[in-house]
Amino acid sequence: MQLIKGDRGGMLSMSDDNVMMKQVQATHAPDGREVDVAPLLHLVEDILNRATLQVSFVFISVRKKAGQAHAEMEEKNHQISYSIVLDALSYVIDRISCEIAYKALGGADAHGTTMTILETLTSFQWDAKLVMTLAAFALHYGEFWLLAQIYSSNQLAKSMAILKQLPTILEHSGPLKPRFDALNKLIKNILEVTRSVVKFKELPPSYISQDVPALSAAMAHVPAAVYWTVRAIVACANQITLLTTMGHEYALSTTEAWELSSLEHKLTNICDHLKQQLGSCYQHIDDKKNVETFRMLVELFEMTHIDNMKILKALIHARDDPMPIVDGSTKRKVTLEVLRRKNVLLLISDLNISHDELSILEQIYNESRIHTTRLDSQYEVIWIPVVDPSIVWTEAMHKQFETLQSTMPWYTVSHPSVIEKAVVRYIREKWHFRNKAILVVLDPQGRVVSPNAIHMMWIWGSNAFPFTSLREESLWREEAWRLELLVNGIDPMILNWIKDGKYIFLYGGDDVEWVRKFTNTARAVAVASRIPLEMAYVGKSTKKELVRRVLATITVEKLSYFWQDPTMIWFFWTRLESMLFSKIQQGKLDDHDPMMLEIKKLLSYDKEGGWAVLSKGSNIISNGHGNTVLTTLVEYDLWKEEIPVKGFDLAYDDHHKKVHGVTYPCCRFEFPNTAGRIPEGMKCPECHRYMEKYTTFLCCHDEGHPTASPFRGEL
Repeated sequence: MQLIKGDRGGMLSMSDDNVMMKQVQATHAPDGREVDVAPLLHLVEDILNRATLQVSFVFISVRKKAGQAHAEMEEKNHQISYSIVLDALSYVIDRISCEIAYKALGGADAHGTTMTILETLTSFQWDAKLVMTLAAFALHYGEFWLLAQIYSSNQLAKSMAILKQLPTILEHSGPLKPRFDALNKLIKNILEVTRSVVKFKELPPSYISQDVPALSAAMAHVPAAVYWTVRAIVACANQITLLTTMGHEYALSTTEAWELSSLEHKLTNICDHLKQQLGSCYQHIDDKKNVETFRMLVELFEMTHIDNMKILKALIHARDDPMPIVDGSTKRKVTLEVLRRKNVLLLISDLNISHDELSILEQIYNESRIHTTRLDSQYEVIWIPVVDPSIVWTEAMHKQFETLQSTMPWYTVSHPSVIEKAVVRYIREKWHFRNKAILVVLDPQGRVVSPNAIHMMWIWGSNAFPFTSLREESLWREEAWRLELLVNGIDPMILNWIKDGKYIFLYGGDDVEWVRKFTNTARAVAVASRIPLEMAYVGKSTKKELVRRVLATITVEKLSYFWQDPTMIWFFWTRLESMLFSKIQQGKLDDHDPMMLEIKKLLSYDKEGGWAVLSKGSNIISNGHGNTVLTTLVEYDLWKEEIPVKGFDLAYDDHHKKVHGVTYPCCRFEFPNTAGRIPEGMKCPECHRYMEKYTTFLCCHDEGHPTASPFRGEL
């Protein structure tokens, strides 16, 4: 290896880099003293940042200047630390400063000067060697630019400036600009390497040790980094010393400006390597901290608490912000104390939570606030947005977050960053969050009384309070397979039909021809049988564009009643799916539960063509696939004679069962991988055998953003 050319034409050559590094290592014999160099580095950075020539070129700032108030506060905070450090190190720093100036004037080569400095600092750690050498340089460099900045307004400074030939130098600032540009770039790199070396020393030993590859590899490179950085400092000091002693002619006549550029390139490579290793160290520390925090969360949720504060503070990391949440009603930041000893519903979602979900949740939430004395109003909701920690936070994401936050009437966190990585991991692993919104319920003591009450909320709203598993079981015991279960809370029109005891066809699908034939045939059968019949189209769980076309046909041809608000259609299918998931969550997957069987049938029929549920008032008569229902109506003449004997209800149902017994419709269920808890297996609601399991990739382009049509596991 050939070392960079030294000052004043000197050349030091070494063919073996290992030999040079052995010399550097031989100077290193620390005596065990620990020096807190952070205050000294802060002071040196301040000097170098403010050392700016204000004539025709400007020193390149290595860091943005802080405001006046902030600077004054920083100065007070570091004043005591400065005194302590300088009392111990000022003599050594002055000695190095003199050494640099003396060697420059004496014509010593840069390598020799560098080794002398390292020998002087033999008893100090690598980071201290670097910062102390930089402080010695800052004495000369800061004095030079201080005089340059104030000599025109201060007589003392003017006289000193003349001694250092500054007025003459400033007159030739134009030709000198390339030299100072190179000098400033090199100083910037010197600071970057110094910061990196200091940061390695500041790594917490409780989370990282020398046996970690990233740290051991970095520390192996630190001696070389220190050598070349001190070497660069010597080169910078030589430039200033020779400029003020030999005049501007030295700088203009010399051809050695390439040295600064070469060192700058050398330090850039060193800095990039150190930063890469430092990033790996930070990742290791972050991983260990996340594991520690995760274990703490697991233990915390297993403990008994007098209130919910420890749990909430663990989930919502306030850091330095005493008010980490926002009140949705006032849009003002508040403390977590507003949630103390309250039932808290954690609304956990990503930033793609749908408008339909928020609209229905807001309706339920606002209804619960109307009667403040009711038990079902004694809960608070707080939105916990979960963002993938590996994704870089962007301005677009920030706007998306703020837009969602502004629409929510309940509490929200002030920013997704208050939800730490370990908390995100806990939410995903323990509460099975898969990007689809869930509602985790905490009681006033912070205990999880429901890992996901979103299904209870969709089915029963605030009547499900306090949203416990016991309450869920109780509500199911009170339910029956009746039409109100399917449409309650959605449409008062159908509830009025139920009260009037009318026959009601609730139907869905995306086949326009089937809808047209079904409605016309059903109306003809109703007229022939002289029964009061109403029909309501409730769309389909997917394929929104096809549903819109069916709605347009129904409107033009006046085929039946339908829901004009798409949110109502979404809510119908969401409630139905919630019934399935609620039953699964309760362990009611088997087919001994008649209600579960009917729910599975209806969800399965939705995947294949059309379907129709016939009821008389509240009582559901038949739940059938589109083909079997239409065939039953078309074959009206085959069973109409049974109506006077059995009644329309039984006659229709008997014939439908005959049709159904000839051709079983194919059954299918789709569970998005975002659904969280997915059953290992399911029985067919028609033949009661275990269904085959497939993997399907599905993309419905009319569903909006891509996450609305995720990977689905098909059963």
